[in-house]
Amino acid sequence: MQQASSTSPVHRIARWFALCGLYSVTALASAALLFLVASIFSPWPGAMLVRVIFEFGGLRTAALLRPHVPDDVSAIRDVSYDPADPDARLDVYFPSRLGDGELLPAIVWIHGGAWVSGGRWQMAEYASILASGGYAVVVVGYSLAPEATYPTPLLQVSRALDFLAAEGTPLHVDNSRLVLAGDSAGAQISAQIANAVTSPDYARLIGVDVPPVRLRAVALFSGAYDLDLVNFGGPMGLLLRSVLWAYTGVPNFQTDPRFEPASVVRFVTLRFPPTFISAGHEDPLLTHSIHMAEALADAGVRVERLFFGVDGPTGHNYQFDLDSSQGQQALSRLLAFMEAVFRPSAG
Repeated sequence: MQQASSTSPVHRIARWFALCGLYSVTALASAALLFLVASIFSPWPGAMLVRVIFEFGGLRTAALLRPHVPDDVSAIRDVSYDPADPDARLDVYFPSRLGDGELLPAIVWIHGGAWVSGGRWQMAEYASILASGGYAVVVVGYSLAPEATYPTPLLQVSRALDFLAAEGTPLHVDNSRLVLAGDSAGAQISAQIANAVTSPDYARLIGVDVPPVRLRAVALFSGAYDLDLVNFGGPMGLLLRSVLWAYTGVPNFQTDPRFEPASVVRFVTLRFPPTFISAGHEDPLLTHSIHMAEALADAGVRVERLFFGVDGPTGHNYQFDLDSSQGQQALSRLLAFMEAVFRPSAG
């Protein structure tokens, strides 16, 4: 049988596919090498990659939550809590049946996104679900890294609480009944602010004025509370280092004493508000939540924990998956915690 010549159409097509494959592999390898080299000198490449990944994830989560959103919830969106800061804006969700001037206990939620991504938009569905339980849910926006660095989000959340203390009535917010909550990076920010509200010494340490509010409780999901527990090894190590470099603004954040207070687990006191804390079994930040719960309990703080065994997938921010039994359990437990916090003094 005569072999096909090197110029036969079949051979040319095969060679074209082979070359395309080679060039694709070469292009990917070159891009990966360029990314690695660039990440040595700047946090931007890693931070932007994480931003893209997380924001796609946020869109997917919002789509999955949409069927669970009730119809009887209204919202006041894009409220400025600091006219001098274009990023200082918040949204408020509340039951539509409210009358003028009617006030509700409020959940002030700080969104996650590894400090480099996300926004108020990603909490719209979950905030509506919480609001249907009889709460005003305030979703606070803040500036993202690398464009803004630590402690900018802390200063912004502190100003948001100032604003709610002074201007909460038109938003249906009872500023005497506040719970501060957050997920992922938002949980870390919430923990720092809660500690600042209850410890003036810590507030001075992080450079935040103590907001004139009393927090009834704190709810923390999937947060990072100790920089020493972050694993910078493995395939995700470079991205994690880029994220924290972006947030702190310096490459040597692990040894810079200015960022020691970000490891809030080391600074909690008895005055820290009662806390609901949870993380999934497969969450890479699970150890942070366990250590935070232990530190709070050791300090004498009332802590309600929700952790899981190996009976199902419970990854990072599992609580937003209301199609899972674990997500439903987290919502039920969170609402029960809120009920216990607020209702005894509702009158």
